[in-house]
Amino acid sequence: MEYTAREIADILNGEIEGDPETKVKGFSKIEKGEEGTISFIANPKYSKYIHSTKASIVLVNKDFSLDESNGYKHTLIRVEDAYQAFAKLLTLQDNHKLYKTGISKKAAIQDSARIGNEVFIDDFVYIGEHAVIEDNVKILPHTYIGDHVVIGKNTVLYPGVKIYNHCQVGKNCYFHAGVVVGSDGFGFAPQSNNNYQKVPQIGNVIIEDNVEIGANTCIDRATLGSTVIRNGVKLDNLIQIAHNVEIGENTVIAAQTGISGSTKIGSNCMIGGQAGFVGHITIADGVKIAAQSGISSSIDKPGEVVQGSPAFDFGKYQKSYVLFRKLPDLYDKLHELEAEIKRLKEEQE
Repeated sequence: MEYTAREIADILNGEIEGDPETKVKGFSKIEKGEEGTISFIANPKYSKYIHSTKASIVLVNKDFSLDESNGYKHTLIRVEDAYQAFAKLLTLQDNHKLYKTGISKKAAIQDSARIGNEVFIDDFVYIGEHAVIEDNVKILPHTYIGDHVVIGKNTVLYPGVKIYNHCQVGKNCYFHAGVVVGSDGFGFAPQSNNNYQKVPQIGNVIIEDNVEIGANTCIDRATLGSTVIRNGVKLDNLIQIAHNVEIGENTVIAAQTGISGSTKIGSNCMIGGQAGFVGHITIADGVKIAAQSGISSSIDKPGEVVQGSPAFDFGKYQKSYVLFRKLPDLYDKLHELEAEIKRLKEEQE
């Protein structure tokens, strides 16, 4: 796609300094900018590249200060937030790449399935009985859509996504390669002979609008009822979400996190990578959990920040860690003091 500075400024509500007819066809980093590309400066430490970059257009914040003595021969577009503006342009470009329509002859679609308008269904996609694929959905190769599944408008399913029977997916979602939605929850009842009886998982998964799920993340169906992922949630790669979990709106979770069954996580939480949660606990809204933390009990205070395993208050953890690192020295000092006390006692005797 090719845009002029004028067109970009209109999209971003920006102010042009330079030639409004400057054209760009791609994107670049500011330090490696090339002619015909657009770049941005959001972090002040990259400001030094403004005079050396070859990028034809650079997005900057409105308060960006340009050293006039060195001049600048290319075009600037001033916006409220250069980072967000650049992200918006990347999204437009990404959406354009996905603007395909049509149904492959190699796809297997059951007669009872309902297919909307402007959809794209690629090779080797399977769509089950009574499934509903709404308008402008894009489904890439080797994706499985089970019976009675609903996929909302404008959702994109990348290669190899698997969505089991009766699950529901909202609008404007992105599921990356290998995502599995609706696999059985880990439900097994111990028996007297040390074997385990499988407990059928007859619920489903409900994923609301504007959710993005990273590659190879798995979300288990509920034993009864639904596992629920609320509007705006962002999940990284390689996350395990167990049966009957609920995740509140706009919560973000980094890679390799594991959430055990029936845990309820609030809205607007931020969870670092490799965090682990026991089952049947509740996490309040706005909680922040550091990477590799172990959450073994409920967190009831909204906005609390925790770290450690088991996790506790972030500030107290940092102080404790300082002491923990000094334990070898303290241990040696303790032995020195014990030896000194023993010597003094022997002298008195």
